[in-house]
Amino acid sequence: MSYAMAAGLQTAVYQRLVQDAALSALVGGAIHDAVPPGRVPPLYVTLGPEEARERGDGTAGGAWHRFTITVVSESAGFQQAKAVAGAVSDALVGVELSLARGRLSSLNFLRARARREAGGQARRIDLIFQARVDEGA
Repeated sequence: MSYAMAAGLQTAVYQRLVQDAALSALVGGAIHDAVPPGRVPPLYVTLGPEEARERGDGTAGGAWHRFTITVVSESAGFQQAKAVAGAVSDALVGVELSLARGRLSSLNFLRARARREAGGQARRIDLIFQARVDEGA
């Protein structure tokens, strides 16, 4: 197993989200690698936790990466957050991403969880994706 491709995967996912026109139309520049310090925007997207496990096949190294993309909205209902979550999913599923090391073999949506936060004042959707990365070109 190799975790060496994790940084490249994160960079490629982030760049894809930032460059997606439909997502940008919904959130502007409010796409972050981590929750921004201080006052956060009323609607934003952030990269979240990740888990990785071996995906070796005996010929080359690789790994499965499960990672979270979070949408947070201060809107009264879930509609705005769900529209953004849908744009995030559309931006990532089925696309080819170029990694600094290795290659992306697949990127799929696994599940989502929508809930209220901050005493009911915010809406949060955690989208879980799974990527398979392989060593080599």
